[in-house]
Amino acid sequence: MGLRVPFVLLGLSLVFVPLPGQSFSRQDVMDEMKAQRPQDLQLLIQRPVAGGELTLGIYSIEQVATDPQSRRYRLWEESPNDINVYFESVRCSPTRPVRVKRTASAVYVRTLNPGGSVSDINREDHLVWWAACVPEVAGTDPGLLRQKALDMGFSTLIPERQEQLPALAP
Repeated sequence: MGLRVPFVLLGLSLVFVPLPGQSFSRQDVMDEMKAQRPQDLQLLIQRPVAGGELTLGIYSIEQVATDPQSRRYRLWEESPNDINVYFESVRCSPTRPVRVKRTASAVYVRTLNPGGSVSDINREDHLVWWAACVPEVAGTDPGLLRQKALDMGFSTLIPERQEQLPALAP
């Protein structure tokens, strides 16, 4: 679905050495990887999917030195048979709040409307944006944050849109 990063590169090394005559299953590996979740992981989404549960969390949120309104972070996505880590960013500006999401084939620049309408289509974008820009409300239903957005200077009237750009070769 997106750019994957091997756990060794993230400092999440995982080594399985079965005893002679023993083997390990994919589920053993998945369970061990889940046990290696980052300490600062904040869970945003947990929902049932075919074969188990989907979990999405955010961690390693940091302000961009050259732009105080921008944040970089990592998303941790667990599915029943895979774990992926994505590197993304947001802009917390009251005039142009944006989430930049990368996949292997494209870069999506999504203009958001904090405090505006939230649906199944944009819920993940809003959860991620709020968690990165206002960490104290991480995991809160973004549909309940209208007054918080107004208090922060957002109009709640920004038209949401998406721009899709081709991904550059790694």
